[in-house]
Amino acid sequence: LAGLCLALGCLCGADKLLSRSHEWKKLIIVQHWPATVCEEVQNDCSDPPDYWTIHGLWPDKGGECNRSWHFDLDEIKDLLPEMKAYWPDIIHSSPNRSRFWRHEWEKHGTCAAQVDALNSQRKYFGKSLALYKQLDLNSKLLKFGLKPSINYYHILDFKDALTRVYGVIPKIQCLPPEQGEDVQTIGQIELCLTKEDQRLRNCTEPGERPAGVAAQGRELAVCEDGPVFYPPPRRAWHGQKQGKPTVL
Repeated sequence: LAGLCLALGCLCGADKLLSRSHEWKKLIIVQHWPATVCEEVQNDCSDPPDYWTIHGLWPDKGGECNRSWHFDLDEIKDLLPEMKAYWPDIIHSSPNRSRFWRHEWEKHGTCAAQVDALNSQRKYFGKSLALYKQLDLNSKLLKFGLKPSINYYHILDFKDALTRVYGVIPKIQCLPPEQGEDVQTIGQIELCLTKEDQRLRNCTEPGERPAGVAAQGRELAVCEDGPVFYPPPRRAWHGQKQGKPTVL
């Protein structure tokens, strides 16, 4: 009997540990810059968009919270025109473009579904698209004169612009310099949201450096202070980047 109780106690403890691993406190709406995505994966891509697109809507912790809740494209058929425009699979040009959405749902959506506003595939993808349009990152950057250029900006230009327009502290990730280069490349912008009502909140507290894993090779990492390259689509600058670019 004691052995049985001990075994049951271990199982219960494991169950609680699993539950805690899926608890999360904030959401992150993640947008990435297609030209940098192509560079990161060493993929020429096929005519990537020249505007910021959705990477995902992520709880800050946990993944694959319900492995039996599989992606069903039929549930978001009415969203497909917007999904293809604003949430494209930049890397894979195959007809089965839904693999990217499948991954985002099964890894992140099944965890986000803890919240009533996101507790179905239709709600999860629909809310993500609504946030993307509401935040309107592309036009907000242009408003502050931040547009793709063969010259360099300073990362503070992006931090200041985003904080001013959204009133919160974002997290910005860059691709570290390639060997022989000396400037990072902007790749991803994260804006954080409250769990219950999906309102903007700081990703970090004032004075706190955003948490991030140091890049291994050429992987996205929290941007370092200093110059940053905001690359135009390769077709627009290939062959034009001669000499040493200036900092705008």
